[in-house]
Amino acid sequence: MPQLHGQSLSRREFQQRVGHSRQVFGVRLLELADGAERGVRVLEFRTGSGLMFSVLVDRSMDIGDFDYRGVPFAWHSATGFRQPQLINAMDEGGSGFMRGFSGLWCTCGLDHIRQPDASSAEHFDLPLRAELRYPMHGRGAFQPCVLNGYGERWEGDECWLWAEGTLSQTQVLGEYLRLVRRIEVQAGGSEIYITDTVSNEGFNATPHMLLYHINLGWPLLDEGARFVAPVTGILAANMSPQTQQAGYRQQSGPRSRFVQQVFDLAYQADEQGQVPVALVNDRLSLGFAYTFDSNVFPCLQQWQGFGEGVYGFGIEPATSHWGSRADAMRKSEIVWLAHGDTRIYRSRIAVLDDQTAIAAHEARVAQITAQLLDEFAPRLAQPPGGPFVEQVTTQVRRT
Repeated sequence: MPQLHGQSLSRREFQQRVGHSRQVFGVRLLELADGAERGVRVLEFRTGSGLMFSVLVDRSMDIGDFDYRGVPFAWHSATGFRQPQLINAMDEGGSGFMRGFSGLWCTCGLDHIRQPDASSAEHFDLPLRAELRYPMHGRGAFQPCVLNGYGERWEGDECWLWAEGTLSQTQVLGEYLRLVRRIEVQAGGSEIYITDTVSNEGFNATPHMLLYHINLGWPLLDEGARFVAPVTGILAANMSPQTQQAGYRQQSGPRSRFVQQVFDLAYQADEQGQVPVALVNDRLSLGFAYTFDSNVFPCLQQWQGFGEGVYGFGIEPATSHWGSRADAMRKSEIVWLAHGDTRIYRSRIAVLDDQTAIAAHEARVAQITAQLLDEFAPRLAQPPGGPFVEQVTTQVRRT
């Protein structure tokens, strides 16, 4: 039975008290109507627990807003939830992604992640093109989706809020990749379950890469906020500790001229292959917890954008370790999908709403492994059970 405003109610008891469930919880389809956001379809979820979040149907079914009992968790940039038609991924040397980067969750892929790059086109029937060029974080970001459905689903006395949409990344004589995303949350709850199914609908073997850019901002992100995760080492970083003076675990406040920083982290999964991580704010007694499957995401990155007016923190599970596309190919970290092949990515988001919940998350991490406490640990040459990753020492600006 859903726990709603201090009461546990059966379906009948709940329906006796309201004329429409939307009075307490539900999913509504809305449309943004002004400026560069005009025309973007949005699914607004209200769970009845104090959790509200928005799903951007026309931006890859990503999550935009995320508020809990009036406290915003999601990072927003000045770009807003820009209409996809106004974003050209190949602009500015392939960095068009940065003209629309905003919101809690940004899907990067489906055939490329990280910096703009290029590689051979020999796996496709493109006789006049020897090379394929890839924009920053691929073309899957900001794609309008087909909305398959949304609403409420009662199972006995339990009610689930859900939505499902389909993203297609296609090119004539090139890739035809499809992502079906299903989002579910229980009425009265504060845990979101996201299932992504990626398939190759084309008839050529096609490279596949995926990264989730999960972005948190103030007030959850603040000076002293802690990243609590089963981290066992640092594999790479784009900035030296002498330059940044900002470690992976304890977060700083906004800084003047801070060059955004990325860590590639070694981690330990639990016995089921699950990896629980969280950003915790002890002052607010709140935390944002995210759990991913190590079987499909062998890499965990962390993004720190602590510059003034930017101030964001990113959790980034990925299919390959940090580096160029050539690095990923050399290490056999690019997934190749034949016709009809699928990969399933399951994620869980949870709100840690008091010190008891925070302590429970910390205990779960401690059961997996002792968290790395050294903010500036020496780089590892080999993660436990993982592929070799070279140390990155060049000081470049990356996202």
